[in-house]
Amino acid sequence: METSKQLQPIKVLLVEDDEADVELIRETLLDSKISLKLDIVNDGVDAMRYLSQKDKFSDAMLPDIVILDLNLPRKDGREVIIEMKSEPHLMNIPVVVLTTSDAETDIVRMYDAGVNCYVTKPFGLEQFQNVVKAVEKFWMTVVKLPEMK
Repeated sequence: METSKQLQPIKVLLVEDDEADVELIRETLLDSKISLKLDIVNDGVDAMRYLSQKDKFSDAMLPDIVILDLNLPRKDGREVIIEMKSEPHLMNIPVVVLTTSDAETDIVRMYDAGVNCYVTKPFGLEQFQNVVKAVEKFWMTVVKLPEMK
């Protein structure tokens, strides 16, 4: 018998400023058979407001997982990671970096800061969709996510 936890959709926060990438990720994730609640913010300042449940995000529920671009306006993803992982109520939320940066310094810095997965966005529609599907399949069906309150 399934428990009520299993019936709850996985709450995903997508932090991405490129509207084309947002639409592609949204379509790919929502096209799956996995029950998801997808919220989207377009910069690092709103990501931290959302995660801190401040201002217009006062009713936001903490996500089960964050998919984060690094190159964001106002506050970049590198700063978001450092801030998230320094907050006790946010530090256990898994973060998947999905970015165009393949710089070794970014990869090392982000793993050192506590990201759970670092994925470089491929070029080409089909390859991009395949990467999003792989992230989804692994992080939302294989991995046991911590329960967020």
